[in-house]
Formats: sequence, structure tokens, C-alpha cells
Amino acid sequence: MSPLVPLGIAFAALGLWLALRLIREASARSHARARYFSAVKPLFDGGESRVQPTGFPRMTGRRKGLAFDLQAIPDTLTFRKLPALWVLVTLPEAMPLDATLDLMARPLGNEPFTRFADLPQSLPTPPELPKDIAIRSDDATRIPPPDLVARHADLFADPRVKELVLSPKGLRIVILAEEADRGRYLIFREAEMGRAPLAPARLEPLLDRLAALREDILTLAKVPA
Repeated sequence: MSPLVPLGIAFAALGLWLALRLIREASARSHARARYFSAVKPLFDGGESRVQPTGFPRMTGRRKGLAFDLQAIPDTLTFRKLPALWVLVTLPEAMPLDATLDLMARPLGNEPFTRFADLPQSLPTPPELPKDIAIRSDDATRIPPPDLVARHADLFADPRVKELVLSPKGLRIVILAEEADRGRYLIFREAEMGRAPLAPARLEPLLDRLAALREDILTLAKVPA
């Protein structure tokens, strides 16, 4: 028998093993991503989750009488940074606001989860906010009063908070939930994210913050001009 025959069999076996391993890893990755919001579901009264084309879920649920919407959005525009996983926490309830106010930490102009760059008017950053916060609006003459933002400025003390949106259609906080491991990405170009579910302790303060912000806005709307 030619010595090349056993060598060919060995390479074939190795190729089969690698293929099976890749299939198992892909299956495990898909399962983990689809369950990304599984740990936070007990925070809500019921809730529905549906997997998006990215493999990550979008979940809706009610908490203390309010409806919330959660989205996990992977960002792989790696020419500027490490791949990232953003979580959008939204309270999609009509607000008594006349304009959109969007506060973005360290904007780069190509964030995949926001229309910040499309808002036409840029506003100065008030002193109570970090200097790296940029602010835009669609009508600077009709934005909420400055003291409303000041009361919630401490939200940006957390460097993982990326965006706060106040609009007539609702409220939203965006956080950086995860970044790809730098070493593995630089060496292997591996951008694995979402292996561990989002922790309830990470989400709950954001839900409470949106509820408190909603109450402040409703209170302001009741105050006579």
C-alpha cells in the first residue's frame, strides 16, 4: 500500500473532525444568541421574544404597567473599533414632548442603532454632562427644559451608556453590552459575542431610569407655562 494512502485517510478524518466541530460551534452560538434575553425575562410580567436575522432576539414585555422593548444589535464595522454588541432599551410610549433630544457619548457618525447623525441641529453640551457627550435635536427651540436633562445627567457616569433619546414617540437608552475579545479578534479575527445572557442587574437600573424619566416628563407637562 502506498504510504500516501494512510496520510490521505488521516487528512480526510481531520477535515471531517474540523467540519463537525464547526457545525457544533455554530449550533451552540446560534442557541446562545437566541437566548440572550432569557435571564432578564423574570423582570417582566410575561413577554415575547423573537429572533432577528442577526441571530439575536428582540423582546417586548411589561414591567410595573409599562411596556418595554429590548433589542440586541451587533456592530461589526471593525475598521474603526472592535466589534461590539449594543442593547437598546426602549419605552415606546407617546410622550408630551414637542421635539426629539438625542444625547450621544463619543459619537463616531456611523453607529448602526441610531438616527443621531440625521438630526439637523447641534446643541452645546451643558456643564453637568461629560464633555464627550454630543447633543442633537430636530427642533432646538422646543426641546425639554435643561433641568430635566440635569436630573438624569448621572446616567452617563457609566461609560457603557452610549445614548439617551427623548422623543414624542418614547424614550431610549443604549448601552455597550459587550465587545469582542481584543486578543482573539486581532489574532484570529474572531468576533464572538453573546455567549452569556444579559444580566438582570445590568438591565434593571435602565428600566427604572426610563420609568423615572417618564414620570419627570409627565410632571413637567402638568406644570402651567
